[in-house]
Amino acid sequence: MSDTYTITLIAAAYVSIINIVGFLAFAWDKQCAVQNSRRIPESKLLSIAFLGGTIGSISAQHLLRHKTRKQPFKFFLYGIAVLQVLLVLALSIPETHQFFD
Repeated sequence: MSDTYTITLIAAAYVSIINIVGFLAFAWDKQCAVQNSRRIPESKLLSIAFLGGTIGSISAQHLLRHKTRKQPFKFFLYGIAVLQVLLVLALSIPETHQFFD
């Protein structure tokens, strides 16, 4: 097994797990909101998204209709998504690799 394959496999596992965590965190927070019990701080939800759980977080936000109108939370969540897309695009252009080495 090559090093590139191993790194890709580890990255895919990480992204999968952090997105599941993001989805479940939103689901838990929604349940707590319904039950009027202790909630997950918005900073923690945004941190999970920032660490790679954006797809799971935004999916849960829409599927569960949770924090869809809450500003500035929504602005920060989508801002994180835009930054991550830009980073992936930058990493996919060979000429930009010199800036990350």
